[in-house]
Amino acid sequence: MVNKLTDREIEVLKWAAHGKTSRETSMILNISINTVNFHIKNTMSKLGTANRASTVASAIRSGLLELQ
Repeated sequence: MVNKLTDREIEVLKWAAHGKTSRETSMILNISINTVNFHIKNTMSKLGTANRASTVASAIRSGLLELQ
């Protein structure tokens, strides 16, 4: 069973899915790059994935992330 993602983790993944870098996401959300990377790493751990792209794909497949 996948641990539930936090609202912030989902928000960071949404921007990653739209091709934004950690730097761009940090500027959009007004948080540090380290914080963006922290959330990405947490989602990678929760979903058992190895990189940003596979994390986004896994979240979409699992219904945890919807792109609009």
